[in-house]
Amino acid sequence: MEHYALALIPNRFSGDEKQPGQKALSDDFAASRISMDWNPGSPISARTLVLAAENRLGRIDEAILVCDPPSVSCAAADLDFSDIEVLANDHIKNWFFLVKELASVFKAREKGTLAFVYPEKDSRDDDNDLLGSAALASFRSFTRSLLAAASAEPYLTLGFSGADTSDSAGFASFVFKQLDEGNRRASGKLHKHGKLGFFR
Repeated sequence: MEHYALALIPNRFSGDEKQPGQKALSDDFAASRISMDWNPGSPISARTLVLAAENRLGRIDEAILVCDPPSVSCAAADLDFSDIEVLANDHIKNWFFLVKELASVFKAREKGTLAFVYPEKDSRDDDNDLLGSAALASFRSFTRSLLAAASAEPYLTLGFSGADTSDSAGFASFVFKQLDEGNRRASGKLHKHGKLGFFR
């Protein structure tokens, strides 16, 4: 049975109304799951996470980075300074730190797959979601920049966006199907799942 490592971003936003609760993990693959600790805002923790995953798994063949930040709705005047720090550290800087470490591993081995997954959450029409939408926009921009530079790398870089957040199982199946195919020519491609609308 294959094993995989899982590291979650803790929800450190303040206020009860801003705590959506950690989504329940499926028990279907609990036996093959290795839970890892991660302090997202720390470059040292990103390096430690990758090293620990390599030690536990033997090697990392694929890394799937999923950006699905919590929705935090508030007016600009009501923003909490600590929430702004959490946004920058846990939901923006963290991806840069982690990608740097994973890219170094894949570049040294000259193989591997680095996949970026995000929902098109801005379709929720939540104009007051100042923090979650900012985190998602940053991740989307970062992903597209990495995809544009993928041809210069010896490993695969793939992107996945999903329009229908209610169909998480279908979206996951779509992602894994593309990863299983492992088409080298697909490196640098953004795969879109669902109907994203005419102007997307």
